[in-house]
Parts: sequence; C-alpha cells; structure tokens
Amino acid sequence: MSILKRGLKGAPVKRLQAKLGVTADGDFGPGTEKALKEWQAANGLAADGIAGPDTFAAIGLPELILLRKGSRGAQVKKLQEGLGIGADGIFGAGTAKSVAEFQAKSGLEADGMAGPTTLSKLTTFADVVTEKVVEMAAVQPDEEHFEAEPLPELDGVEVVASAEAEKAEPPKSAWGKVKGWFS
Repeated sequence: MSILKRGLKGAPVKRLQAKLGVTADGDFGPGTEKALKEWQAANGLAADGIAGPDTFAAIGLPELILLRKGSRGAQVKKLQEGLGIGADGIFGAGTAKSVAEFQAKSGLEADGMAGPTTLSKLTTFADVVTEKVVEMAAVQPDEEHFEAEPLPELDGVEVVASAEAEKAEPPKSAWGKVKGWFS
C-alpha cells in the first residue's frame, strides 16, 4: 500500500490532512477526500481523492512516498531511471527485483519496496528525498497512538497481523505498519 484513501487511518493520513488544511485526526473520511480532490484538481493531478506517490511528491510529503509492486506514475518512472532500468512508470516484478538488488548493494533491507531510505540513495531523488526527509519519515511522538489501532480491510480482504510481527520491534517509519502488510 502506497496510497491513502477513504477509510484508512494513521500517521500518513494525519500528515496529509495537515497539508490539506483540514482537521488532522488521522481518519481519512469524506472531508479529507473532498479536500484532496479539490487540491488535486487545482494542481493538475487526477482528482480521484486517492493520495499516492505522485500526490505526495506534489503536495510536499516526500517522506510518505512508498513505491511497491502495483505503483504507477511519475515517481515510479523516476525510480526506474535511477536504477538504470526501462522506465515505463509501472512497478512490476522486474522493478521489484532491481530495487531489492539495489537495496542489498546499498546495505539496506532488500524488501523490494522503495521508501524514503531507499529513494535517498538514488541520484534521481537527491533533490527531494534528503536525509532530513528520511528523518521525517519516522513516526513522531504525536503519531505513536496510531500503531495501536486495528488494521483496516483492504479491497475486501481482512489483513491479519502475524504473531511474529506483533512481537517484532515497533515500526520506525510512518508507513511501517502499512509496509508490514506486504512483507
């Protein structure tokens, strides 16, 4: 999941709401969706009310960019260019493999998903994803309560955290809990 849409809750939603100038309660409801659609329309993006990597980049939330299989758009193309692979803007199995290889060579966890830490190592993101952005990707003290909330249903399939994941150290990234759904 590298998108935010109606029904989701958490630290990334709270950050998006703050940028949109709506009540930042971390609950993506109809007010957030409406504000996002208006912002997207005013800024030349598809006004679908779904915030993804291209919206995060445009609105100034690079710490929320998380590219993974299924991601599409300008940020994926920028990632592919940085990896030196075919840049079609579609994150498929080949891109995931290239990301994992790049991560391994860079001494990072080779999970095949490109978040701020991975992106900061690519020259194509050097102007946007700095070390400060990587620091901003960490869960802030006022966001920690979101980690205790139940996981939502995604596309009609309930996500169940494994016992092993629950025993693990708490995620350090604002996307940490979300990213764990795909591990």
